[in-house]
Order: sequence, then structure tokens, then C-alpha cells
Amino acid sequence: MDNKDKLDYKKINKCVSTYDRLGKILITLVTILIVIGIIYILNKLNVLGIIGDFLKLLIPLFAGIVIAWLLNPLIDKMSKHIPRILACIITYIIVIGIIALIFYLIIPGIVEEGSSLLKNIPKYIKEINKFIKNTFKNNDDAKDKIITFINSTYKSVSKSAGTKIINGTVSAISFIAKAVLTLMISFYLSYDYHKLNKGLKKYIPDRYMNGFNDLSKRINTSLRSYVNGVLMVMLFVFITQSIGFTLAGLKSPLVFALFCALTDIIPYFGPWIGAIPALVMAAVIGPWTFLFTCISIVVCQTLENNFYQPLIMGHSMSLHPVTIMLGLVIFGHFFGAIGMIIATPVIATIKIILGFVNEKVDFYGKIKNYKRKNA
Repeated sequence: MDNKDKLDYKKINKCVSTYDRLGKILITLVTILIVIGIIYILNKLNVLGIIGDFLKLLIPLFAGIVIAWLLNPLIDKMSKHIPRILACIITYIIVIGIIALIFYLIIPGIVEEGSSLLKNIPKYIKEINKFIKNTFKNNDDAKDKIITFINSTYKSVSKSAGTKIINGTVSAISFIAKAVLTLMISFYLSYDYHKLNKGLKKYIPDRYMNGFNDLSKRINTSLRSYVNGVLMVMLFVFITQSIGFTLAGLKSPLVFALFCALTDIIPYFGPWIGAIPALVMAAVIGPWTFLFTCISIVVCQTLENNFYQPLIMGHSMSLHPVTIMLGLVIFGHFFGAIGMIIATPVIATIKIILGFVNEKVDFYGKIKNYKRKNA
């Protein structure tokens, strides 16, 4: 083999490597385009609203499926030693016990802090108005507009407070009923989990069974890792912010820490959305409280980005940050906050499916072979 042949071989390898990278980029772009296309068509046909209303009715069913799916590994391990029905009962007793313990330890404090916060709203409104007057000393027009907006908003909320309390009570009762129904559904699904799985597989032709098992295993592993990771990160964010806000002297620290933890479920944007109410309250209290609240938020974000996310989440979704951000913008536009929550797992699932299809079709392998033949 002469030097020319060796040089051509290196070029071919370089070309193949380039096509590998282009292939990965293409899968990501196709994933995004498919998501945009499906949502756009459904929106144009006014199907999204109908689907949304239908899905609201099925929330207990979907939530029950998710809970059963999350608890199934633990129930399977216990079922090796005891009957499955007993494993389900023990697992759900443990889960309900943990939830009840969390409510007992946290909810009373949050309720007390929330009540104190509501009682002092008029005082805080005055402080906010004072803060705005001092901030916009040289701009009377902006100052008057902001103060008018704040006062009118407060008055409208105060007038409808009675109605909102009644609606809130009804919503709370409805939520409790749905929560009980969800647990009942998830319990029965947990008990018959493998029977339902086998029943589903009956509709899959035998020649596709291996591929179906492989694909479902990939999706299941990726999504389970993501959901478990998100829940753990939210817990650590709540603990970190509770400590930070308390040390900063922020009023009702548990309430604001809980809000930060809940919004943290939205990648990238969530933590900063959750920080806004805490910063507003801190600014009202005083400059030192505002400074230390800022420090608490920055420290929490630093810990999350450098420790919580890498250690707990790892790279479970295997998605580029730009892909995640585009997904958040698209899903947020069409579905609001819920869309931003489900954007990442939905896009990751579609990417896994496209990657699986590419493996079976071997589209990029054919391109490589074509390039080798014509090199």
C-alpha cells in the first residue's frame, strides 16, 4: 500500500467521523421539527383544546400510572420474598406514611407562615410603594403607573377574596378526592402491573417483540432516571433554600423555598422564576435581607448546577441544552407551565425512538458505505 492509499484512508475515516456527528445533529433537528409539526397541526385543527379538556378528566388515571410505574421496581423486589398483594400494601403504607410525615413536619409551618404573610400584605404594599417612590424619584410618570397598578391589583384581589376562599375550599376538596382516587388507581395498577404489560404485548406481532422490548427498556430507563432525579433535586433545593432564606431573615422562608422547589421542575428557567417572589419580599424588608437572599439563591443555583444535577441527574436525558431550551419555548407557548414541565421527557422520548429507528434502518451506515465506495 503506497502513501497515497494511506492518505485516502485517513480522509475516509475523517469523512465517516464527520457524518457521525452530522447524524446526531440531524436526529436532534428532526426531533424538534416533528414536535413542532405535530403541535402546529393539532393547534390549527383546534384539537389541542379538546385534548386538553379530555386529559384533565383523566389526570387521576395518568397520575396513577406514573405512581405505579415509579413504585414497580420496589414492589418487584419485595415480591421475590412475599406475595405481591402484600408487597403493594406495605409499599403504599410506607409511601403514604412518608407523605403524611412530610405534611406533619412542613405543612403546619407553611400554613402559619402563609397566614402571617396574608395578614401583613397591607403593610407590605405600603413598603413596596415606599420603595418604588424612593427608586423612581426622578420619574413621576413611571412611579405613578407602577403604584396605581399595585394598588388596583390589591383592591381587586381583596374584593374577590371571599369568592376565592370558597373556590379554594372547593378546589382543595376536589384535589383530596382526586388524590384518593389516584392512589386507588395506582394501587390496582401496581398489583396487576405485569399482567397489564403482558396484555399490551399480545397486540405486538412476534417479529417486532424483541425491538419493542428493547425500545421500551431504553425509554423506561431514561424516563425513570429523569423523574427520580428531578424529585431528588427538588428536595435538595427546598432544603437548601429553606436554610438560606431563614438565615437571610426572609419572612415565611418555607413558603418561598417550597415555591423555588416546585418551579425547579422546569429546566433552566424554573429556578429564576421561583426566585422572583423571594427577591420582591426581600427588597421590601430591607437592603441587607435582599443582599443575603440574593446570596442564598446564587449559592443554591451553584450547588444545583455543580453538584445536585451532575451527581443526581447525570446525563439521563442526553439532550443538548439548546434542544431543551427550544423545547421549553415551544411547549410553553402552546401548553403553558404544564408544557414546560413535560417538554424535556417528551423530546427525549422522541429522540430515543428516532435513534432506535435509525439503528434498524441503518440510514447513516448506508451513507458511510456509499462514501467509501465513491471515495
